[in-house]
Amino acid sequence: MDKNELKTDERYLRLLSEKFPNSNSAITEIINLQAIMSLPKGTEHFVSDLHGASSEFIHMVKNASGVIRRKVDDLYGDTMSESEKRALCALIYYPDERLDMERPEREQDGTLLNFYKTRLNQIVEVARAVTVKYTRSKVRKLLPHDYAYVIEELLHESTTEKDRTIYFNAIIDAIIESGRAEQLIIAICYLIHSFAIDALHVVGDVFDRGPGAEKIMEILSTYHNFDIQWGNHDIEWMGAAAGNWALIATVLRVSIRYVNIETLEEGYGINLLPLATFALDTYGNDPCTVFQTKDFENNPRLKRSATLMAKMHKAISIIQFKLEGQTILRHPEYEMNDRLMLDKIQWQNGKAIAILIGGKKYDMLDTNLPTIDPQHPYNLSVEEQALMEQLARSFRKSERLQKHLKCLYQHGSICLCHNNFLLFHAALPMNADGSFMEVDVCGKRVKGKALMDRVDEVIRDAYYGRGKTATAFDSLDYMWYLWCGNGSPLYNKDKMTTFERYFIADKSLQKEVKGAYYELANQRHICEKILLEFGIDPREGRIVNGHIPVRTIKGETPMRADGKRFVIDGGFSKPYQEKTGIAGYTLIYNSHGIQLVEHEMFESRQEAIKSGADIHTRIQLQDFTGHRIRVRDTDLGKSLQEQVENLKNLVSAYENGIIREKDN
Repeated sequence: MDKNELKTDERYLRLLSEKFPNSNSAITEIINLQAIMSLPKGTEHFVSDLHGASSEFIHMVKNASGVIRRKVDDLYGDTMSESEKRALCALIYYPDERLDMERPEREQDGTLLNFYKTRLNQIVEVARAVTVKYTRSKVRKLLPHDYAYVIEELLHESTTEKDRTIYFNAIIDAIIESGRAEQLIIAICYLIHSFAIDALHVVGDVFDRGPGAEKIMEILSTYHNFDIQWGNHDIEWMGAAAGNWALIATVLRVSIRYVNIETLEEGYGINLLPLATFALDTYGNDPCTVFQTKDFENNPRLKRSATLMAKMHKAISIIQFKLEGQTILRHPEYEMNDRLMLDKIQWQNGKAIAILIGGKKYDMLDTNLPTIDPQHPYNLSVEEQALMEQLARSFRKSERLQKHLKCLYQHGSICLCHNNFLLFHAALPMNADGSFMEVDVCGKRVKGKALMDRVDEVIRDAYYGRGKTATAFDSLDYMWYLWCGNGSPLYNKDKMTTFERYFIADKSLQKEVKGAYYELANQRHICEKILLEFGIDPREGRIVNGHIPVRTIKGETPMRADGKRFVIDGGFSKPYQEKTGIAGYTLIYNSHGIQLVEHEMFESRQEAIKSGADIHTRIQLQDFTGHRIRVRDTDLGKSLQEQVENLKNLVSAYENGIIREKDN
């Protein structure tokens, strides 16, 4: 950069000079950044559709989808038996619990101190293996304060030189003698967890189905580096937490349907007593047979009677259909009038007898609908209105729910372009001819990348604009459309047939037709077109989706479009595993390339602690490059290179006298 150009950028360079006040400090930082760029890239993990499967998710984070076990195999090979490897891995995954289990036996046979020494040596070796690709400063930032100095010494001491080995062993002996061996073991194990996964990408749907969504969110809210691409079930909960009544009712209905009310009551402190009271008062003599599901039978998580749950299920479902109807009537631009069902019901002597759909009359499976006014079918009754006010207040005042909502906004987006990957949960709406579908999003007609950008903007307005922008109410309504609308990139089916599945036996009315994207995106040239739309090199780029379970037992594969697209919803949550035959996929991108890992069912946390039982994995795809991928090859590397160029310009500004140097 010549002198005139330096003067043009003088204002920025002066700001930079506040951090690097002279040439030496700037050059030192240049050397540091160039060194970082030469390191191997960190390991990225991609998961999707967790659906409240907290035990499985926690174990996946702890074992890094088999990465830690593979490190143990690499380090110890045939020198350690299978049972010993399992025991070591169990300690790394669950150090607190495993130590509690081992201690009594070791104390009894007098081998406890030797056990501590052996395990400390082993886990330090594993910790070295997972931290080797990171700078000392990055490792230092994640070290626990109380043991930072000791762990750093252990990680960077040579065990090949005799004198250094003596020094290393002296540290271990001193730790054991001080009675701090267990605390140090635990600290190093958690350090291994942190560095085995450098970045975690959750491609949507933390919520619904399973009982532990709030536990997953609690872990994510303290996780060192993660992002989430919102899924339709996340938006459902986000909209409910932000105050959308239709989505509050939907969250309640889905939670009751899957016997998942502990997430609401225990996880988030949502008071369901008003709903239970209303349901008993309204449907006291009604068996609510249609609303009883097989999930209620002999379910150990069921804390209320199946009969009461069925009444609650029916009560909130009717309220949901009313609130959805109100939303559709407020927004003709959604083009969802075909989803208005309550006004199609035919009545006789105050009883629902049938429903008229598409000019054809259908019998209804449940005709006892005492809260629906045939003249004003979408109006809430006085009691329903009061109930929804109470429930909305519970959602709004749940501190933990609001904390997790904020976390979802801070770390989330509708899509993400990162290291030549395009991540989004479900679909990019397209027409049958392969063109991008134009969709009305709160008054703006957009398509392709502009659609994703606009949807992201509206989702944020629904939360951050409450009480501040005139558009926030419409944005909050649009959160419901994103849950179930045809033009929604989080759903993209012609309709959501919830009403039909409850009330009409004819299964042809229950069919939901997927948007064109779901088939088109199985073609390489379509994926390349989409990647180009988002500014990603179509030769190098890949798309990662979740949302649609991959039916492995029927021969489906998560790899589509000649490897340009991965669909990694493999049934992480148990309710889906009958369809998929497996327990999820994890995509791993490390310095060697890409691995697609297929998971088998997780037995239990207790068994993992006791016997070292792990999630068994199978490498379904291994696409390794012929060279090590460095930080310079990543998005971070591009950012660091830009910083280097700016620092070089600052050095030139010092040398040309444009900016005066200062002492550090």
